[in-house]
Amino acid sequence: MILSFILFAILLFTGLPIYVNLGFCSFLYMFIQGFNPVAVVQRISMAANSFTLLAAPFFILMGNIMNNSGVTTRMFNFANVLVGNRKGGLGYANVLASVMFAGGSGTAVADAGGLGTIEIKAMRDAGFDDGFTCAVCASSSVFVPITPPSLPRVILAVTV
Repeated sequence: MILSFILFAILLFTGLPIYVNLGFCSFLYMFIQGFNPVAVVQRISMAANSFTLLAAPFFILMGNIMNNSGVTTRMFNFANVLVGNRKGGLGYANVLASVMFAGGSGTAVADAGGLGTIEIKAMRDAGFDDGFTCAVCASSSVFVPITPPSLPRVILAVTV
């Protein structure tokens, strides 16, 4: 195991992509421990063939459909009407819209990709700098996975 960590650290600094590095070190560890590689590949493919994991692409699809149909724009405008008149109200509207969007999207990626484009554009137009805009958008989208029905909660419900 220590050999795998050392090899991982060495390969990390060579510029090898992290996913390739992780896969290579994992397979090396399994080879050293005597795992059957065919059984490992079968277990990985069977885990990916889970009905429950279909929720992930459908949550992202839901976010894209909501974004293309204009629902996210209306949601953000509604949140902006509620809290936009306060100081820093556009940031509050960003968080409130993400909270409302969480019930339909289920993943932080769908929230950042679907609603984030609208939020970032509105905050740039209002004169906020890009660092603050991206920080508010990223931190509000992190709220989504803890709000049901989220993908981590769906997976947790099936595994328990």
